[in-house]
Amino acid sequence: KTVVHKINIDEEDIKYIGSGEAPGQVLNQFSMDEYKGNFRIATTTGHVSRTGEATSLNHLYILDEDLEIIGSVEDLAPGERIYSARFLGERAYIVTFKKVDPLFVIDVSNPKEPEVLGYLKITGYSDYLHPYDENHIIGIGKETRGGDEHFSWYQGIKISLFDISDVENPIEEAKIEIGDRGTDSEALYEHKAFLFDKNKNLLVIPIMLAEINESRYLEQSGEVPDNAYGDVVWQGAYVLNINENEISLRGKITHDDNQSVENRGWYYYGSKYSVRRSLYMDDYLYTISAGKIKANNLQNVEEIGGVDLGYKEDYYPYYATG
Repeated sequence: KTVVHKINIDEEDIKYIGSGEAPGQVLNQFSMDEYKGNFRIATTTGHVSRTGEATSLNHLYILDEDLEIIGSVEDLAPGERIYSARFLGERAYIVTFKKVDPLFVIDVSNPKEPEVLGYLKITGYSDYLHPYDENHIIGIGKETRGGDEHFSWYQGIKISLFDISDVENPIEEAKIEIGDRGTDSEALYEHKAFLFDKNKNLLVIPIMLAEINESRYLEQSGEVPDNAYGDVVWQGAYVLNINENEISLRGKITHDDNQSVENRGWYYYGSKYSVRRSLYMDDYLYTISAGKIKANNLQNVEEIGGVDLGYKEDYYPYYATG
């Protein structure tokens, strides 16, 4: 179960109000919110297993101001677990996954009687959901392929735009896939690495790009297996165009102009030139790594300039305790 504590803070006056609980485990901060005095939470009970003996179930609970459960939707997607969730006003969106990705659209306008309005099943899954507008939501995660009846092999990064204007029949309106199996992005687990502006049709995320050398497998077996990993070939930021109908590549930015072999693979995450954040001001897009800040034109992504931050390779994080 998950225990929720309620604390009242009025300047320096801090009072403990009480606690409540809901069955299951919560995934992250986006699986919880407060709306019109009620607390809403999405949880998973049980466990997921590749053997087919999974006991997992997924739920949404609504607690009143006294943290008592007053409404719920229970037992969604047996055998799967929640990969992402988002509460947006009177709607909730939950993505579960094991073999395919169901996106559930849930009406939470009546806190005592929440109900599933519709759902969409597609390959892959979303680790993070972000609102685009009242009728669309962005999902970023991984594509999947192959496997058996109980699981699929992760592939590259997939960014989807879901149209939920028809709540009973949500659709994947647009998508883009980046790289092969082994491709990764910090935006999958850190929303601060995700830059989006609807008015500028802009979406920017860091990407560690992996690509499969197909000839290696074609010579051996004549086909590329679904579980084949790609070799890491590049790290930087993907700058994407996004609108209601399409997601496309605007350009790519890297801080490691040499893209040397020794910087590839896991070392990219510790490299001083690993792009981790982005922001824009006026018509300039700035990307940030430990060793550099680079400015590019926001529209055509042409490089304008950069500054070296003086990062040394022997710098290591120092953690103070006390």
